[in-house]
Amino acid sequence: MSDYPDDIYTEPSDVDPHTLKNLGPLTNMAGVWEGVRGLDVNPKPDGPERQVFIERIELQPIDPETNGPQLFYGLRYHTHIVKPRQIETYHDQIGYWLWEPATGNLIQTLAIPRGQIAMAFGRAAKDATSFELVATRGAQSNGICSNPFLEHAFKTVEYRIKVTIGESTWSYDEDTVLMIRGKAEPFHHTDRNTLTKIAEPTPNPLARG
Repeated sequence: MSDYPDDIYTEPSDVDPHTLKNLGPLTNMAGVWEGVRGLDVNPKPDGPERQVFIERIELQPIDPETNGPQLFYGLRYHTHIVKPRQIETYHDQIGYWLWEPATGNLIQTLAIPRGQIAMAFGRAAKDATSFELVATRGAQSNGICSNPFLEHAFKTVEYRIKVTIGESTWSYDEDTVLMIRGKAEPFHHTDRNTLTKIAEPTPNPLARG
C-alpha cells in the first residue's frame, strides 16, 4: 500500500517556507559543528588501521523541495576531515539530509571524491533523538554506486549510520561493509565521532526573503 495519493502531479499548497521549523528529527543537527575525537577503522594489507581525526561539518537548511505531492525539508551538508596537526584532506563528503513529514521518511545522500555515491533510507518520529539509516548494494531506492576500481577492489555492500542527537551535540556511528578483493570475509570499515556546535545555521533563502 502506497503512502502517496493517486494524483502524482499536484504540489502541496500549504508549504511552510521556514525550513528550520519543519525539520523533524533533523532539527538539532542544523548548524556548524566540530568534532576532535573521531575514530576511523579502515582496511590495510596487514589488518585494520585505527586513525583518529578532526572533523568540521556544516549543515544548512535548504528551501522546501517537492516531487509533485511529496514534500521534503532538509539540510545541505559538507563534511571536511583531517588528521591531527595536518592540513591535507583525509575525507571530504557532501550531500543532503532530508525529512518527509507526511511519512516520517529520512534520507541521507552522500558523495565522496573517490568516485562513490550512496543514498541511505530510514524512518523516525518527528521528535526522535536517535535513528538509523541504511543503504544496500543493488537496492533501487536506497543504493550504492561506485567507480570501476572500487567495484573491483573494495566493493561496498552496505552502509549504515546511527545518529544520536542532544541539545548542543550529536554523534554518529557508521559501518561501511566492504568485500575486499582476496578476502573471504566482509570488512567493517567504521567511523564515529561526537560533534559540538560552533555556529548557528543560516535560514534558508525563501525564509530570508
